[in-house]
Amino acid sequence: MQPHSPEFPDLDLSALAAHASCLDDYDPNAMSVTQARHYIQQFLSPVSETATVAIKDSLGRVLAVPVTSGLNVPGHDNSAMDGFAFRHAEGGNALKIIGTAFAGVPYTAEIPPGCCIKIMTGAVIPPGVDTVIMQEHTATEGEWVTLTKLPALGANIRLTGEDIAAGQTVLAPGHRIQPADMGLLASLGIAGVEVYRRLKVAFFSTGDELVSVGQPLQQGQIYDSNRYSLWGVLQAAGVEMHDLGNVADDPAALEKTLLQAAAEHDVVITTGGVSVGEADFMKQLLAEHGQVLFWKINMKPGRPLAYGKIGDAHYFGLPGNPVSAMVTFYQFVQDALKHLAGTASLVSPTFKVECVDAIKKATGRTEFQRGILFKEGTDWKVKTTGQQGSGILSSMSLANCFIVLDEKTGALQAGALVDVQPFHGVC
Repeated sequence: MQPHSPEFPDLDLSALAAHASCLDDYDPNAMSVTQARHYIQQFLSPVSETATVAIKDSLGRVLAVPVTSGLNVPGHDNSAMDGFAFRHAEGGNALKIIGTAFAGVPYTAEIPPGCCIKIMTGAVIPPGVDTVIMQEHTATEGEWVTLTKLPALGANIRLTGEDIAAGQTVLAPGHRIQPADMGLLASLGIAGVEVYRRLKVAFFSTGDELVSVGQPLQQGQIYDSNRYSLWGVLQAAGVEMHDLGNVADDPAALEKTLLQAAAEHDVVITTGGVSVGEADFMKQLLAEHGQVLFWKINMKPGRPLAYGKIGDAHYFGLPGNPVSAMVTFYQFVQDALKHLAGTASLVSPTFKVECVDAIKKATGRTEFQRGILFKEGTDWKVKTTGQQGSGILSSMSLANCFIVLDEKTGALQAGALVDVQPFHGVC
């Protein structure tokens, strides 16, 4: 994959690092969140391979080609409600009811002057009439109906092609298929769509202190939670993922796992081994086999981050701290995966709401505090999950959003407006 940005048309990561080092604002030991996102974006090009999948298998897949309608929706003028179809010019008189039009069973006889037909929702509008009145605005007596409230000419009629016209593009390339889209495709008689193949993502943890779930803990050991958090967020991202387990701090084992993962996947994600003071086997291997930039992001939590390429695979080295690993995934990896998968829209929505808690913070770095977005009356508000230490994994479990505080923001009093970034739909 080649860098897609015209700003760096032919640079590899080594050249980019050299180029960036000449910039006044490039400091790998104090990289801003915005800068890190910008540099990563230079090297992301979507996958090109595609496949055709059936509608029922398309949920979450990304369209590779536009979907164009081959027919009008609706395919005929039809009634928007149950009522009576009549000529608007005759609406001031009592009208004789001469028949009924049902959805799927059109009324085909001629409708003489002074007459109307009863019509059901979805039924074809027959020739000769131009308006539908809802039955609630009529009074019937035997075979006659009187209009008690004359509607506007053409009222309550859905016109041919009013929703979708034949030849119209209804879904653009890069659109991620949602449940409503599946129904839309079916309504157009489209049985399958061409989508980009799923990204292949491998991930593993590093560290001798980590133990997999189900094994007894020895003194000084902890359970490896990062792989399970990554499994969840990657599953939600709709990628093809492979959990390679926990790899001990052994150069040979790390090298074998890393190179095999890079050869067989589009993206490799590791946790641990990229901070100052940690075992430096990963850094040595990455320097030997890839082109990797190591940054200290000016953020809390999640300061250490590595990004680069190992062969053709993109590499993300996340912190070993569980909360930091999740925060850096959400802020850097998630959008990168969307871009690589061909998704057109990468913007994570943020909006301002009142924070009911006071917040302690120093200026100078971006913080992603874990928050709970909730509704109070008619207003949305947010509160923190409590203690915000990077070792408190329960803060991520309790949260449904990040409270995003930029580097210019300091301590805040309760009632201040803050930016929130929901994880997903608020529940």
